Amino acid sequence: MKISVIIPAFNSESFINKAVESALSQKEVGEVLVINDGSTDNTILEVQKIKDSRVKIYHHENKVNKGRSATRNLGIIRSSFNLLAFLDADDYFLPYRFENDLKLLETYPRSEGIYNAVGFDFINSNELNEDLYTVTKEVKPEELFLGLLDGKFGHFQIDGLTVKKAAFEKVGLFNTDLEVAEDTDIFWKLSLLCNLYTGIINHPVAMRVVHNNNVFYRKDVYEKFRYNMYESVLKWSCEHKIELDVIDRILRRIWILKHTDEVSLFEEIKYWWFLCFFHKRIFFSVLSIKYFPIIRRRKKVFSFLY
Repeated sequence: MKISVIIPAFNSESFINKAVESALSQKEVGEVLVINDGSTDNTILEVQKIKDSRVKIYHHENKVNKGRSATRNLGIIRSSFNLLAFLDADDYFLPYRFENDLKLLETYPRSEGIYNAVGFDFINSNELNEDLYTVTKEVKPEELFLGLLDGKFGHFQIDGLTVKKAAFEKVGLFNTDLEVAEDTDIFWKLSLLCNLYTGIINHPVAMRVVHNNNVFYRKDVYEKFRYNMYESVLKWSCEHKIELDVIDRILRRIWILKHTDEVSLFEEIKYWWFLCFFHKRIFFSVLSIKYFPIIRRRKKVFSFLY
């Protein structure tokens, strides 16, 4: 089995060479698709220096910038092989990145993807960080989503995912409305509809390079958009007729976030209306009552009764 590696690239001239070469060094890789996201530096010139027929360069129409989601989506559409992997342009794969993945895909015929640990390479440090970005234990596919939702099994990083192309026919492509957390969004959706198996989680198969110009340090961005990913998964779950018990758990996480913001009862009711109005499946279920703010705040609103 051959693998298509998709690399979205925006102004990555300092890193792109290492990323592409790390993918080409894997014997399982049949093509490396570098999707230019409107770069204004020498990113593409650096890629063109690599003389390997497996490297393919694509651009958005008129070479505009469309963001990571649209850029990865173009890579998925253009890919030639039935197995896909993703690599950010400033990251890199380690040796034998895919060897175990292919073994597991053969061992579990129903498997649609394998996820692995990713490490950190802080560019301003002389040493690699020993922490891992990973799911922390082997998890049954049917238990993966709720464990991730509740933070029981650690986290996911896209450089560690190998997935069958057909999985995107089930769940759809990356959400282009998400500025951040678009990778978590798609992984959660995959975990709800597909059989994803635990790969190597005790050491990294790829390294995430952390530097001053990537979003790693932009806590303000994640804070600004922290509801959007949950809302995206909620909307998608309603459209794909995911079990109400699962939708209930998603709503619970959203309202935990809302309560930590300590907004007024009126603001909570407005938000409840926003969720229910745009998600009729919630509105016409017991969940609309369960999460109505006055019901949830009843002990505080009607304290004289308790």
